[in-house]
Amino acid sequence: MRILSRRALGELGALQDAVQDLAIHRSVALRMFVASRNATTVMAQREFWLEFSWIDQEYRAAVRRLAQFCRQHRDSRARQNTA
Repeated sequence: MRILSRRALGELGALQDAVQDLAIHRSVALRMFVASRNATTVMAQREFWLEFSWIDQEYRAAVRRLAQFCRQHRDSRARQNTA
């Protein structure tokens, strides 16, 4: 097994941090949306839903970038091992 380069480790750390930060914001937005269902108007609920949807998209994009990074490095190692 090969160890990641310093640059790749830095990139991996940044991707993981982004996913964790967005997960926190996503969780807060979801809690606000759920709480709004019983405490606010329909219009306010829609705003909370839109905010959650936006942060959820950002979170999913960050997860995809992290997964893509992992696939690329796994695949490059597999190619090096077969060479």
